[in-house]
Amino acid sequence: MPAARQKLLNAALAVIRTKGYSATTVDDLCAAAGVAKGSFFHHFKSKEALAVAAADYWSEITGALFAAAPYHTHADPLDRVLGYIDFRKSLLAGKVPEFTCLVGTMVQEAFETCPPIRDACGASITGHAAKVEADLAAAMTRYGLRPDWTAESLALHTQAVLQGAFILAKATGSAAVAAASVDHLRRYIELLFKPTSLKKRGHT
Repeated sequence: MPAARQKLLNAALAVIRTKGYSATTVDDLCAAAGVAKGSFFHHFKSKEALAVAAADYWSEITGALFAAAPYHTHADPLDRVLGYIDFRKSLLAGKVPEFTCLVGTMVQEAFETCPPIRDACGASITGHAAKVEADLAAAMTRYGLRPDWTAESLALHTQAVLQGAFILAKATGSAAVAAASVDHLRRYIELLFKPTSLKKRGHT
């Protein structure tokens, strides 16, 4: 990837999570990236085009982060799901823009006004949820759950809670409220599986 393009994508991740998509200008992105405006338009025809590319880039780098996370080593799929939630909580560090979600930030602003951004953000969120869905489906099979909800709907719910937690963090300026929401999510997942998971694990 050309150095200027890489710098602009990295700048988009930082600036948009701090200022929001609408308030971010091409000049802001160029200044943060340390590139000339001509270089911006050499790589991207518009701010919207950069935003779409940034959503894809976000999926790429976060996908690699989660693929390498330690929760995948658990043999029990329920432990992998709970480990995933614990891992998400561990990422709530630093200033609010540093741990909030780029695609969640952009889609809240652009879902109606910019379909290409909405679709790119939606693909990022649902694509990530699908990875969680696989472990949830395996856990449902392992513990004999046959509920009236699906692994897909529960995986999407995990993302709804996480995105909502980021909103609360932005509203309060604190990661603590987001961490509390993630804790509630963990307890909820445990309660869904607890009656059968305890039996499987040899508890009464």
